Amino acid sequence: MAMMEEEDRKHPVSHDVGMALDALSVEELQERITLLEGEISRLKVAIEAKGDSRRAAEAAFKF
Repeated sequence: MAMMEEEDRKHPVSHDVGMALDALSVEELQERITLLEGEISRLKVAIEAKGDSRRAAEAAFKF
């Protein structure tokens, strides 16, 4: 049963900002950091895409 619990906790799929961290191991905390760094990268790409769209729209409407 302990092995099944370990497998269930292997990789987090989400992280709630402000959640209690006391019960997490160092490995689990590292996994959370990796997860959040991936999300930060994804957000930066989305910001850049929105900026590109805005610049294209502004260029199209310049006379």
